[in-house]
Order: sequence, then structure tokens, then C-alpha cells
Amino acid sequence: MSGWKHSRYGAGFALLAVLLTFGISARGERRFITLASTTSTDNSGFFAAILPLFEKKTGIAVRVVAVGTGQALSLARKGDADVLLVHDRVAEERFVAEGWGVARFDVMYNDFVLVGPEADPASVRGGRDALTALRSIATHESAFVSRGDRSGTHKAELRLWKAAVIDPVQASGTWYRETGSGMGATLNTAVAMEAYTLADRATWSTFKNHGSLEIVLEGDERLFNPYGVILVNPERHPHVKEEEGRAFIEWLLSSEGQAATGSFRKQGQVLFHPNAAHPKRR
Repeated sequence: MSGWKHSRYGAGFALLAVLLTFGISARGERRFITLASTTSTDNSGFFAAILPLFEKKTGIAVRVVAVGTGQALSLARKGDADVLLVHDRVAEERFVAEGWGVARFDVMYNDFVLVGPEADPASVRGGRDALTALRSIATHESAFVSRGDRSGTHKAELRLWKAAVIDPVQASGTWYRETGSGMGATLNTAVAMEAYTLADRATWSTFKNHGSLEIVLEGDERLFNPYGVILVNPERHPHVKEEEGRAFIEWLLSSEGQAATGSFRKQGQVLFHPNAAHPKRR
């Protein structure tokens, strides 16, 4: 598999095979990894659906820390995670380039959607251009709720505002509100304010409290939302569970892991589309 340092890992393959067979460490302890990931993957039920398959196959437990992507990357830099599964490609590639991660691999994707009140005061419903929609929201000074938490969704939102040549932070506290919270809390705030917000499709699809909100814009290529998986560099943090982390990544990218990813559905809808075999989109 490209991207791995095969000379580094080759010597451990035989031992890894034995450990995978028995699912225990040389000391007889239960083997596990700490996976820092996003609230969207956890709250949607994705991990609850796929991790038992990996654990049954390998005996390796996966302990998930679900936070925003920015927080997940910070945890990994401190050595508080073995593997990352997040969705901010720019930050992920920087993380690897700076030596904190071994390599980044595409795993899956979904998309962001712009949701807003049924009344649609900015008249953006049915459009296909996210930048035009944001400009209309700003022009009408319609309420918009931002996560404001350095998550992958927040970073994607800020990139869209920048592309629209608008600095919404200047309007912070007026029509533009920052919650500093996760997607669920942000959606609840948007419901209460009858405001617009940007959400990942997985969270929106599994969120119960839609209130008067509905999807008002989707389908713009700028809303593409890729997820990447990264092994935290054991050269930076020697305690990183290198073999177990690599086993998880190999499984996630395998035909079995990709099939499990694509099979996860809610109300018949695929929430994360597997794309490990596909080239990177930019």
C-alpha cells in the first residue's frame, strides 16, 4: 500500500499476524487503540455499526474520542490518540507534512448541506451555488449559526465564506452567531433561532429535532466532504500502538471495511460513501 514505510513495518508483519490471530498482546492484556474522530461519525451511529466487525475479526478494541476535527488533531499532536479519522483534508495533510502522522488515506466521503427555516428569508432554497446562497444570507442579514469550534465543518464553512469574499466574523453577535459547540448543539440553536447553518449530511440525517429547518441547498461540488485516516507517528510518540493502529487502517481500507462503510444506512440512505480505491478529489 503506497504511503507506508514498508521497511519500517515489514519486520513486524509476522508478529502482527500472530497477534491478530489470538487478539491479545504478548503480556496477555486486552489490545486496543484510541481513535480520535469527529462527532458526525460517532453520533450518526457509524462506529457502533462497523467497529464490532473489526473487533470480532482482530480482537482489537477501539476506544473512540469523538470531538471536532481541530480538537482531534490537537489530541494526536499530544500523543493522546493512536489513529485519526477526521474531515479537514488541508489540516490533515499539514499534520502529516509536519511529521505528526505517518500517511493520510482517503476512506469515505459525504457532503455538507445548507439548512434553513421553511420561511427562507434569504431566498436560497433550490439553488446549487453555495457562495451565492451565503452572499444572499449576508445581504439580508438573515440569522446564521456557526459551530465556531475549529471542527472540520467549521473550517469548511469558513472556506466558503472566504470564497464568497465575506467576513462573517465582523457580524459576530448580530445575524452571525457562533456556538463554540458540536453539530448537535449548533443545530438545536439554529432550530430555536430559525436560522441557517451548515451541517454534514450524516448528522442532519440522524438529527431528531429538525423543527422548521429543512435542506435549502445541496449538490454544490464545494460541499464535498472527504474523510481521511492517519496513523499517529510513533517516532514522535513511542507509546503509539503502531501495529494495532496499522491493523485498523488496513481493515478500514480493505474490501471488507469498505463494504461495511457503504452498508451503513439510515432510512435507506448511505451516510458515508466508501472511496479508499478512488483518487483524491480536490
